[in-house]
Amino acid sequence: MPADHPWTHGPLHVAANRLTLENGDRPFFWLGDTAWLLFTQLDLPQSERYLRNRRDKHFNVIQATLVHFIPGPDKPDSLLAGFNFSRPEQQEAYWRHVDQVVGLAETHGLYTALLPCWGSMVKNGLLNQDNVQIYADFLANRYGRRPNIIWVTGGDVRGDDGYDVWMQLGARLKARCPDKLVTFHPFGRTTSSLWFAEADWLDFHMFQSGHRRYDQVSLGAWDDNDVKEGRFGEDNWRYVLRDHAAASLRPTLDAEPSYEQIPQGLHDAREPFWQDHDVRRYAYWSVLAGACGHTYGHSAIMQFYRGSGKGAYGVKSPWQEAMHDPGSGQMGHLHQLMTSLDFASGRPADELLAQEQGRQYDRVAVFAGTDFVLVYRYNGEPFRLDLSALGWPLADASWFDPASGVFSFLDHYDQPGQIRFTPPVKPAGHNDWVLLLRQSQPST
Repeated sequence: MPADHPWTHGPLHVAANRLTLENGDRPFFWLGDTAWLLFTQLDLPQSERYLRNRRDKHFNVIQATLVHFIPGPDKPDSLLAGFNFSRPEQQEAYWRHVDQVVGLAETHGLYTALLPCWGSMVKNGLLNQDNVQIYADFLANRYGRRPNIIWVTGGDVRGDDGYDVWMQLGARLKARCPDKLVTFHPFGRTTSSLWFAEADWLDFHMFQSGHRRYDQVSLGAWDDNDVKEGRFGEDNWRYVLRDHAAASLRPTLDAEPSYEQIPQGLHDAREPFWQDHDVRRYAYWSVLAGACGHTYGHSAIMQFYRGSGKGAYGVKSPWQEAMHDPGSGQMGHLHQLMTSLDFASGRPADELLAQEQGRQYDRVAVFAGTDFVLVYRYNGEPFRLDLSALGWPLADASWFDPASGVFSFLDHYDQPGQIRFTPPVKPAGHNDWVLLLRQSQPST
């Protein structure tokens, strides 16, 4: 087994700080991709092509559903035709295919974050209290000894839709696979902490900030949610703060922000489509609020649209083209930036701002660790920091372009106090920037 596979250093687990994940004593920065229909839409060579592409871009987790839907009688050739949660072993050909894809991911050093089923399977009663233990035991027996498994219950569903089933599923998977992480993927604009903050089986939280703009509060669509749960618009960083304020502190991450190339608001293809600079913003806002990583998504990839026939949500391009869209590569720049630092020591640090915090797109995201400060400025406007509280005699500053992954040294500061920073202007593309400050040592 290659030494660079994360599990060679130990099983993935929650760090002692209760905010991040680790393999052994090595911090693990989650960089996920949303590949819900991977097992049903791609054959083995296609799966290899996709997984290698993601590995090369520094992704380390692939989120995929085992049973997303059960094919009807019009698709008798499907490997899942006639599937029954009480007798999952009857689809042995399908499970052999899943075995092979999970094995490919393992070869590439990728975790597979497996959803046993999509949330609708519980809402419509197909997975229920009578068969949930049978299915959980089947999955644990088949995949519990694999090194690259994370269990994700839920699947775009509220935790109170089938609460008892979700509790049984999570508890059984944790009991049978105690060395595997277990979590819950919730409904849009909600978080697992709303229902499972005290659940013994849940290791870390997921939230789904979703696909709506600030002004798309209620669309009269199936994915509207209750005002009492908080309407944060595009402020996905607020979910991180809410999860970290829960009674039982656990790591959290945005497991489904707005996808690249999906309509804003999801339902109307006449609306503008989210672009790479939008997905960058969601990533940096949540990570610099203290998330333990981030999951990217692309409309064509999550459904593995083949370029013909009817696709969902106004999908524009086949997955083979979409996997080269810029947002996915830019997520790799985030991974490289965070893993070059002691990110596990970091925390949100708004107190370093020497100005009023901005709202919405004017937000200045500040994150400080033992020997570094990161500042993300989405709109490219100047900002002021007061670094005197850091107690650093010397600091080096560089600009980091989240679109290209290029560092550009700015200056060296003696006795840094209040400083005004003006981001450069890009000749093309959205003008978002990251400022990196690092404590430096006197030259000898």
